[in-house]
Amino acid sequence: MQVLGLYNYWVVIILMMAGLYILIARYNLIKKMIGLGVFQTSIFYLYITMGKVQGGTAPILADGIEQYSNPLPHVLILTAIVVGVATTAVALALIVRIYEEFDTIEEDEIKAIESAEQDS
Repeated sequence: MQVLGLYNYWVVIILMMAGLYILIARYNLIKKMIGLGVFQTSIFYLYITMGKVQGGTAPILADGIEQYSNPLPHVLILTAIVVGVATTAVALALIVRIYEEFDTIEEDEIKAIESAEQDS
């Protein structure tokens, strides 16, 4: 197999590493959510591209069709997308609540405020 023939895996690796870097390197909670979304999208892309069979069709029984694509990965990813959107919405609602409480969404500032409150 050629290295460039596996371009979908290279795209997944690049997206995954970019999302992981954003998630780890940033202290802003919104940026962390964006990194998590990029990471999650790379996983979706991986499963969707793995579920496609070259020359396969939809699994509908018909005369003359020998090779079918498996629809299960696509169905699972649709469910995962819905769960991911709901989780992102909850996380953003929590970030709004954190902002109302601490007047910041920077993780290091929140930790400093919490440690100052515990000391006093």
